[in-house]
Amino acid sequence: MNIPDTALEASQSSLATSHARFRGEMGQISRHSAVFFAGTLFTAGAGYLFKIYLARVLGAEALGIYALGMTVGGVLGLIAALGLPQAAARYVAVYNGTGRYGELKGFLWRGLAVLAVANLMVAAVMLLISGWVADRFYHTPALSKYMGAFAVLMVLGSFTSFFGQALAGFKDVARRTVITNFIGSPLNMLFGVGLLMLGMGLSGYLLAQIAAALITLVLLALTTWKLMPPGYRSVAGELPGLQREAIRFSASLFAVQALEYTFASLDKIVLGYYLDARSVGIYVVAGSVVAFLPILLQSVNQIFSPTIADLHARGELDLLRRLYQTLTKWIFGFTLPLAIVVCVFAAPLMQIFGSEFRAGWPILVIGSLGQLINCATGSAGLLLIMSGHQGRLVRVQVKVVIGNIILNLVLIPVWGIIGAIVVSAATNAAVNLLYLREVKAILGLTPYNRSYIRLFLPVLGSAAIVALVRMEASLFHNIVLAIVASLSLGYLAFILLALLAGLDEDDRLVAGAIGSRVRGMLGMMRLEAR
Repeated sequence: MNIPDTALEASQSSLATSHARFRGEMGQISRHSAVFFAGTLFTAGAGYLFKIYLARVLGAEALGIYALGMTVGGVLGLIAALGLPQAAARYVAVYNGTGRYGELKGFLWRGLAVLAVANLMVAAVMLLISGWVADRFYHTPALSKYMGAFAVLMVLGSFTSFFGQALAGFKDVARRTVITNFIGSPLNMLFGVGLLMLGMGLSGYLLAQIAAALITLVLLALTTWKLMPPGYRSVAGELPGLQREAIRFSASLFAVQALEYTFASLDKIVLGYYLDARSVGIYVVAGSVVAFLPILLQSVNQIFSPTIADLHARGELDLLRRLYQTLTKWIFGFTLPLAIVVCVFAAPLMQIFGSEFRAGWPILVIGSLGQLINCATGSAGLLLIMSGHQGRLVRVQVKVVIGNIILNLVLIPVWGIIGAIVVSAATNAAVNLLYLREVKAILGLTPYNRSYIRLFLPVLGSAAIVALVRMEASLFHNIVLAIVASLSLGYLAFILLALLAGLDEDDRLVAGAIGSRVRGMLGMMRLEAR
């Protein structure tokens, strides 16, 4: 055999291995993301019905009080968590993937001990300052009597997040999704409806959340324990300390979370200070609809996060680039029809929650624009964190947070909830575009290629269908049916036109992975039907 033949065979073997690795990684991502996506859809579908019920039973003011209490728990919960839950996703993946089981054991047990001490201290502080926060800062005295419940939710949330991220590190998002979405969320709704029907109001809803959160925490803890390698599950025996790299990473993530929380909640904090609880309630309900838009991005990120850490550690940047480009393209493409429906039907969507919530419809339109840019940049922030460049991410966030604070303080007193969503959408877009610039500069990765052109026709067709349904919405005799029809027909048009436009090789691998997941689910449904 001559040298050229040998080189050709080696090239073909390398190409086949590359395709096999891409197919394997994409299969794992699609499998776990599909479970998370299904769980999120289930939770969202039932959750929005529950939110409509809550909005109509409690009203905007009580929901505003709830939102204000959660902002207090959120701020102090960041301090109590110390960045450890998010660090678990990376270091559980690293320690487990490299067989460093002693360090895995030490990270989990010592991390839990640190969380316990920090949460007890912060919860005590939260109760001490509850009166000042309710009376002096938010000018809502009714908030003070619920602060004990918010403190309990904060503590449960820290531990739930830690175990949930640990399961992500074990690359078992599927089981986490079953526990949180198919068990925890329905229990929360069931308990909530029951206690609200007894006339317990906001107190009943908070009690329901505590009960559901406690059950979820126990199930997540047991699942994490079972995934630990035998012989390393008990606290007995040698217990290594937290590694310095893990401590530094947690500290960096603490800063990242503080900045991200500023993005997510500063608008509500400033609204609560300048306006009333009712305005906050309307804003929060509208914001919950906008927050649903990046559902596909969130689903993919749950399993792509440890995959990034794994591939970067192995130096497989070409495979990482292919995954990043393909996933981002379809995340963005499949988010567009949903965003179009939300914008076109903004006022009727808010009307569903009650007549006093209709005023929040501009929030849906403006917020959707910011979320579309978020989806168009894909997992840029995660790429920086999971590749060990979290310092650059922090620097980006510091710059944007300064602008966020200034704009919120300037625009909210003048424009109210409209000013809040304008600032939120603008900073959301800015931070993701800056992440993208850093990813390109440091890792040499970009999510874009020429295949994005093929999205133009599917998106145009989907938008035309949604607009047509909106114009003829009276034919459905019910606005909810019109919204469901526009969403279904919009996605049908998008999928058919995407197939007509053609798929490249990586797209076909993704389509094949998704198709196999769908066929498997349908097969299970047929077996259950028999």
